[in-house]
Amino acid sequence: MGPQALRKGLVLVVEDERPIANLVGLYLTRDGFDVHVEHDGVAGLAATRKLRPVACILDIALPGMDGTDVCRRMREDGDWTPVIFLTVRDGEIDRVLGLELGADDYVTKPFSPRELVARVKALLRRAAGPPEGDRVRQLGPIMLDPGRREVLVDGAPVSLTPTEFDLLGHLMARPGRVFSREELLASVWGYAAHAGTRTVDVHVAQLRGKLGAAAAWIRTARGVGYAAEDRH
Repeated sequence: MGPQALRKGLVLVVEDERPIANLVGLYLTRDGFDVHVEHDGVAGLAATRKLRPVACILDIALPGMDGTDVCRRMREDGDWTPVIFLTVRDGEIDRVLGLELGADDYVTKPFSPRELVARVKALLRRAAGPPEGDRVRQLGPIMLDPGRREVLVDGAPVSLTPTEFDLLGHLMARPGRVFSREELLASVWGYAAHAGTRTVDVHVAQLRGKLGAAAAWIRTARGVGYAAEDRH
């Protein structure tokens, strides 16, 4: 590979099936990422704290501590590193549970390693790049600064995942404009209804929970989608 300056950062892969872990690591390395692999949840959680990766790929069915518990502990620690769950489970309930725990995306086995790498890159673009330009936006008590990747409610900081941040930023970019769930999937997640529109609903619910009383400024357009309320 090229010089270290061209590397894209360290991705932590926590997967107990070694052939899968090796395959994922191979494709990430080919695309310019550094990779660290762990095979159980306890070691994986320790690695997130020690290595501070740019993204984590977590299998759900891990020995010691499953991937959902690893993700939950990360979020409780205030660690909002982008997380992608990798699992054989493909039910609506499993997907929603993963998102409610603070995961940013969800890929089921069997999967395309190229698609998984593309998902990682999309997450990192969202985490690093300001959505819809770099203008600071104000919506009632909510202030969003795309350049700093910072959200304040009544002057107090609110910790959001990259996906939650970009969802809020996308809505606030056009106050009063109703976005369908399909539009939000395409614009924020970067793919058409691959994970189902319930993905959007779960993230909006999580976002509202973090905004507290300011969640009243995010309006549900019944049967359509969501909008940042324009009260002026």
